[in-house]
Amino acid sequence: MSFLARCAELARLLWRWLRAPFWLGLGFVVAFIVPYTLYLDAQVRERFDDLSWETPTRIYARPLELAPGMPLDAATLRSELEAARYDEITGARAPGSFMHDGDRFVISRRAFASLDGLEKARRVEVVLARSRVVTIKDIDSGKALERVRLDPARIATLYGAEQEERRVAKLGQMPPLLVSGLQAVEDRNFKHHHGVDVIAILRAGWANLVAGHVVQGGSTLTQQLVKNLFLDRGQNFLRKGNEALIALLIEARYDKHRILEAYVNEIFLGQQGGQAVHGFAAASEFYFGRELGTLRAPDVALLVGLVQGPSYYDPRRAPERALARRNLVLQQFFDTGLIDADELARGKAGPLGISETPGLPRNRFPAFLDLVRAQLKRDYDDAALRGAGLSVLTTLVPATQIAAEKALRDSLAALGKKQEETQAALVVTGAHDGEVQALIGDRAPDQPGFNRALDARRPIGSLVKPFVFLTALAQPQRYSLASIVEDAPVSLPQPNGKTWMPQNADKTAHGRVALVDVLVNSWNLSTVRLGMLVGVDRVRALIASFGFGREINPNPSLLLGALDLSPLEVAQLYQYFAADGHALPVIAVRGVLDRDGKPLRRYGSKPGAGDYVEAARLVTYAMQQVNLRGTARAVGAGPLAGLNSAGKTGTSDDSRDSWYAGFSADHLAVVWVGRDDNKPTGLVGATGALKVWMALFGAVPTRPLDLNLSQGIELAWVNPETGQRTGSDCPGARQLPFVAGYAPEQEQGCAMERLREWFGGEAPQ
Repeated sequence: MSFLARCAELARLLWRWLRAPFWLGLGFVVAFIVPYTLYLDAQVRERFDDLSWETPTRIYARPLELAPGMPLDAATLRSELEAARYDEITGARAPGSFMHDGDRFVISRRAFASLDGLEKARRVEVVLARSRVVTIKDIDSGKALERVRLDPARIATLYGAEQEERRVAKLGQMPPLLVSGLQAVEDRNFKHHHGVDVIAILRAGWANLVAGHVVQGGSTLTQQLVKNLFLDRGQNFLRKGNEALIALLIEARYDKHRILEAYVNEIFLGQQGGQAVHGFAAASEFYFGRELGTLRAPDVALLVGLVQGPSYYDPRRAPERALARRNLVLQQFFDTGLIDADELARGKAGPLGISETPGLPRNRFPAFLDLVRAQLKRDYDDAALRGAGLSVLTTLVPATQIAAEKALRDSLAALGKKQEETQAALVVTGAHDGEVQALIGDRAPDQPGFNRALDARRPIGSLVKPFVFLTALAQPQRYSLASIVEDAPVSLPQPNGKTWMPQNADKTAHGRVALVDVLVNSWNLSTVRLGMLVGVDRVRALIASFGFGREINPNPSLLLGALDLSPLEVAQLYQYFAADGHALPVIAVRGVLDRDGKPLRRYGSKPGAGDYVEAARLVTYAMQQVNLRGTARAVGAGPLAGLNSAGKTGTSDDSRDSWYAGFSADHLAVVWVGRDDNKPTGLVGATGALKVWMALFGAVPTRPLDLNLSQGIELAWVNPETGQRTGSDCPGARQLPFVAGYAPEQEQGCAMERLREWFGGEAPQ
């Protein structure tokens, strides 16, 4: 029998034995594998045809706007830069870095999206002197700048259900070295294989065997993408089979550009707490604090090297391993012609260059974030914000917030162990724009929970008195700061049948006194008498006009502060005086940008018409006297005297609540100190809240309050005992401001006053 015949006979015998398994196998393929493949294909199409990622909503502070003449010292500027995660580097050439030499700063600003459009990266020189900005210069052009904005600090992140940090970027936005280098290191045959590369698997196996540990992977980029999008992290044959099959399906359906773009946005590259970092754009921010476009060859090599094991090569936890891996990747860049020998040498010689702190800032201002959420509620619910990829631009000033936290901690600590149960809250706004620059709701500022700045409504005590005076001074034909009122005992029947008999803090009645002195000394009896003259209903209507949305106490006790408000609501009241007699709502959000950095919404506030500007200025003048010689005289007796600030102390019954509200030209701050259980603290406004306020204003650069007494106001010398005009050289004469046209007309001679002075206080009979 010939050879061919024998082969044919053997084939028939084999077929006789194998035809049953063959047909069974074919039937299995038809019955199970084909439907399973069709099922997987449907899953692939469903996921890829509508490929989108849940990206977190990021919340930013306000951008720091620098201009010559603005108050700013080196410590505050450094605080702002550090809050925005700027690295201090000699030369400060890379975006996101600065150099500091005394009062001279070189700042390399990052590009960022604002409500006015994209702000490009820029390198500037800022020179300070005497706590002011002196000059700003663009370093590249050498031109002086009138103003420049620095990119804002990221203060919080609202993650979706997946807790994934991600910045979605187009392939064309990636550095060419990253795109080419990724393929050179992870999948050199990416452009030619169909999802699985058998040669790469064999090559990787040999390299790992020679090295004694894993140095190279055999999976294609498509297979790695499959692991991230479709499969768990298990290692078994079924999983590997699924991985290969899905990779083949993806390659059959989609082009290489689509696959690579999905990969660079999906790949897992790190972890911070509960947040997973996905994609190279997010990893660039996480590790370097910079945009992808600013990365150098060694930075790109580090990120590409992390693909093999983000935890194992974590540059913060294992810097030596990360450095070795980065240098190995740099060598592969060189071997494939992506970088030259000089770049290779410089790259290997340089440090890792990562930022000191991770690029995912924790939400460390919980009280302020409560306010942000509350003000966004009318347009977005919380679920719509989380994972929506928006950018929320707020009004927070990091340096002011940090200074406020320190002032609060230090001041409460100085009160001693007896006050360990004492709580506090603080609100700081821009004096003329109502923007909330800082907000604290707990003596431990970074602790979430009950937010006293927003939700603790407490009796405001004497903080209400300026509004009693505003009601009176808005009638200049009847009242002025020189008007005389009786500070005498008051007895008023109440609806419950009891009699209300308020007292002064010093338990003394002071007789006939000038209105200005009533506010300066916070006398209760004369305040009540004044309030009864102008009408409690008028005072109540004035306070209700600020829109708190609830009933205001209609009883005479309102005149002494029987009114429960939160610190934020008190700030809303005092914003009226800080804004020179214009009602101005306090806001915490400036605007919202979409995923592409384009404005979705803008938030602003328009000041009221200013119906009682002159009266408000008179009250502000009196509150300046409070800080010079009244209940807050500690301000005028110390280093803050030069601020010419205005303010008012407040204390509720039995010293349960200590308040202070005060403002300079640039800042308004309201401080509350008290106990959650409403027990007495033993603190009055001047010994509790005022201490915090003074510590804050001693640290925050701010301009002195220059009260406008030229428009609508005239000055006149008066006798404080009679309220009548007198000569400036008369004993006891005091110059006071009046609404123009309403100063006392009658000139009182001062001969009798001089006689009293000559005869030791008594004139001859």
